[in-house]
Amino acid sequence: MRVGCPKEIKNHEYRVGLTPGAVREYVAHGHEVLIQTKAGEGIGAGDDAYAAAGARIVGSARDIFEKCDMVVKVKEPQPAEWAQLRDGQILYTYLHLAPDPEQTKGLLVSGVTAIAYETVTDDRGGLPLLAPMSEVAGRLAIQAGATALQKANGGLGILLGGVPGVLPAKVAVIGGGVVGLHAARMAVGLGADVTIIDRSLPRLRQLDDIFNGRVHTRYSTIDAVEEEVFAADLVIGAVLIPGAAAPKLVTREMLSGMKKGAVMVDVAIDQGGCFETSHATTHSEPTYEVDGIIHYCVANMPGAVPVTSARALNNATLHHGLALADKGLRAIAEDKHLRNGLNVHRGRITNAAVAEALGYELSAPDSLLNVA
Repeated sequence: MRVGCPKEIKNHEYRVGLTPGAVREYVAHGHEVLIQTKAGEGIGAGDDAYAAAGARIVGSARDIFEKCDMVVKVKEPQPAEWAQLRDGQILYTYLHLAPDPEQTKGLLVSGVTAIAYETVTDDRGGLPLLAPMSEVAGRLAIQAGATALQKANGGLGILLGGVPGVLPAKVAVIGGGVVGLHAARMAVGLGADVTIIDRSLPRLRQLDDIFNGRVHTRYSTIDAVEEEVFAADLVIGAVLIPGAAAPKLVTREMLSGMKKGAVMVDVAIDQGGCFETSHATTHSEPTYEVDGIIHYCVANMPGAVPVTSARALNNATLHHGLALADKGLRAIAEDKHLRNGLNVHRGRITNAAVAEALGYELSAPDSLLNVA
């Protein structure tokens, strides 16, 4: 198969879909790999490194989209990219379709077969291709929140860990999944007073064991969310419903009860955000203020640390990527977990959460792929 990787064009997105190491693996499997020139410069990988790994360097993204059977990316295709996708082509990347009707329409019209990293599953019920970026985003959320809390940036002017004789900041983490766990780890490490809110009692017990009592845990109710948000200096939104739009757990009305200059970091913004007042921002303009509350809602947070992120992402995506290159659509038919990653196939929506969120008829991937 001819596999291609274009340079990412989303604002301040420095990651790359294929590292030189990943290219070498595809080539070893007998595939031809095309890399757009300068695609890896954000991670310090020049064209020479890709050529040495066996890739052919091409001058434009158009060369990738026109010539390749499978396109491997990081972020969802932008309008100029989805217009170049075509019937019979495989797209392997993050999609986050539920809050993005325009992208969804573009993919449907193109006829492409689109596999979303964020809905591929594993035997334990996890999301293994989403997990590494959730780990990065959770840790970055605390760094970003700590910076936004500085007075010069519009925040309260409070240090997360405090100092002897001065209380630390209060951090409320809404959601105890991978993002929430890693956000809490960073916040605890900096000395903050951390509370994790989640609706799963078994998960709260697990988190209590992990942190050995160093964090507070609360079962998620409207009252609990409201009380913790009102008390917090920093709120981390870390809620995920796989493939679906995130629920709005912090309302506009709640902002009036918060401390002026408090900071909210919405890591769920890729799925529409879990704060009512959230809208996507960029690394060049990461924050905005609503009712005296600073919002940080960058939609590609891990792009700020592309060396770490690209390596972690490629570690997770390589196995399934090679299967797709080796077997084509048969890889999806034979692997239920990869099949769960199938969101769009030749003009049909194949993911239930996306279909429900955007009002499309759901087509079962089993029937489309002739899977017994």
